[in-house]
Amino acid sequence: MARFLVVLDVDSTLINEEAIELIADEAGSGADVARITERAMAGELDFADSLAQRVATLADLPVARLARAASRITVTTGARELIDAVHAAGGAAAVVSGGFHELLDPIAAELDLDAHRANRLEAVDARLTGRTTGAVIDAAAKADALREWAAHFGVPLTRTIAVGDGANDLDMMRVAQLSVAFCAKPVVRARAHVAVDGRDLSAVLPLLGLRG
Repeated sequence: MARFLVVLDVDSTLINEEAIELIADEAGSGADVARITERAMAGELDFADSLAQRVATLADLPVARLARAASRITVTTGARELIDAVHAAGGAAAVVSGGFHELLDPIAAELDLDAHRANRLEAVDARLTGRTTGAVIDAAAKADALREWAAHFGVPLTRTIAVGDGANDLDMMRVAQLSVAFCAKPVVRARAHVAVDGRDLSAVLPLLGLRG
């Protein structure tokens, strides 16, 4: 049983990049995807529809090229310090992403996360089809993940913290006892309990009582 649960968004929160934009750069559709992503994160587009539009631009990209996209990912300053401190205090740390397992899995292992969830890219004959497979990780799915993990780790919702930056994080932030807008869009800052503006996740630690 964990003492508390911290759930973080991934793109532009746990990592500095938007994973789908890195993959789109490999597919030659980076500019189009960036425009759709910005509108989705600002709450102007339904996430599931925008995800489908963006993933469609990746059709026929060789799966092997995902490794090159993954190599460009940089973990946000303070992420490891935050996760290690949460673990040292008897808490659990998890991430949920509208991005993709194909890029997230190695990061989750490296950071020793307790749980992680993301979308999966469909591939046939070692090439992306331009579709995802399985349930879409949208705003509702992020909230469901927080509830599920809280139950799994034996943590009451009154001891949960959600950290995110975009409109897709608002549902899980409403479920959590404490919501942290991390370098966030205005719509998220307006609804979060507290905002962190510097790109250093260790700044969340004082909010947890883990650093003065």
